[in-house]
Amino acid sequence: MNNQSSGFLKNYSSILKLLLGIIVGTILGLLLGKKVEVLKPLGDIFLNLLFTAVIPLIFFAISSSVANMDRDKKMGKIMFLTLLVFVGTVFISAVLTVCTVWLFPLPQTIENTVLVVDEMKTQSWGEQATSLLTVNEFYELLSRKSMLAFIIFSLLIGFATSRSAEKAEPFKKFLIAGDEVMKQLLILIMKIAPIGLGAYFAYQIGVFGPQLFGTYGHSMAIYYGLSLFYFIVFFSLFAFIAAGIPGVKIYWKNNIIPSFTALSTCSSIATIPVNLTAARAMKVPDHIANLAIPLGAPLHKDGSSISAIIKIAAVFAIMGKDFMNPETIIIALGLTVILSTVEGGIPNGGYIAEIMIMTVYNFPVEMLPVVMIIGTLVDPMATLLNATGDTVSAMLVTRFSEGKDWLKNAI
Repeated sequence: MNNQSSGFLKNYSSILKLLLGIIVGTILGLLLGKKVEVLKPLGDIFLNLLFTAVIPLIFFAISSSVANMDRDKKMGKIMFLTLLVFVGTVFISAVLTVCTVWLFPLPQTIENTVLVVDEMKTQSWGEQATSLLTVNEFYELLSRKSMLAFIIFSLLIGFATSRSAEKAEPFKKFLIAGDEVMKQLLILIMKIAPIGLGAYFAYQIGVFGPQLFGTYGHSMAIYYGLSLFYFIVFFSLFAFIAAGIPGVKIYWKNNIIPSFTALSTCSSIATIPVNLTAARAMKVPDHIANLAIPLGAPLHKDGSSISAIIKIAAVFAIMGKDFMNPETIIIALGLTVILSTVEGGIPNGGYIAEIMIMTVYNFPVEMLPVVMIIGTLVDPMATLLNATGDTVSAMLVTRFSEGKDWLKNAI
């Protein structure tokens, strides 16, 4: 019995410590309210360590994976399957949200709260695509705000290394060594995760918690209720499709730390390191995990998909218009899929999605604060779905590329 107890503590000690930190942080947030902001620097230190580690981590993970990929791995096929899975799950979440709004229509009671909006420069579609996919200076690649451009650069480095064959063998070994070093660095950073995430949970509860029960309560109830349902039921369904009952078990067993990291930091990018670790524990092959997880941060956003539909429905309710019009719904579904590819993967990383919603539907500028406030209040749960959906998507990609017995063979 003692051996069993010691074995359990050894296997789950990191999770138990993390849960303890989060429980303590939640209690402090409830007791201290906004005074708990004094603890936020502890969370910021942990988050900054993750942000500084994530750029080299992504570079070495993607570049080494592509450089060492055998030709029979069919990189193009894996990329296509990854994007197909991303778009598919985003579309499913959007359709589910439309059905939910139809069943539980939003009342016209949300207040148009005044909110200061930073002046934003409008860009054409071409300019937005250019800034999303590329940068004009090398140093700009090192910013997490240029994440998609950096991922593309890392892919190209991997392909170039592979094409260079024997001449690039030393560089290939450097990429492999760098990948291993960054994995070890992540292990060191996660040592302070209970303190960092606990502090961030305290901050989230103390500062934003009361707002969830205010005038936006109805929208929040629909969003958080649907998101929790989607998180538990649909992610389990996706894991089941990927690998049956064993897939469901291995997914939830290794999804605890990524979930709490996403909730507390509100950052898909900050969750990339722990997602990569979780994907490997889920037996997802490295050449798939190292592509799907980093690519998912800027491109795969089930939570933002649900949020976009809720925002549109809320403004339609305030303006007394019918959201369930077929044309409106078709535009909303298409817009949601587009938004999932342009929103940033960082906390409150700009208001591109809100501006696009306002522009497409020609909403009056007075409605912008409503859209932005809803976006802020749903941010933790949206990030949870955005980030943890990447690992189950990687499992689906593995299922479609490696066959139905991939998990059985890996174990």
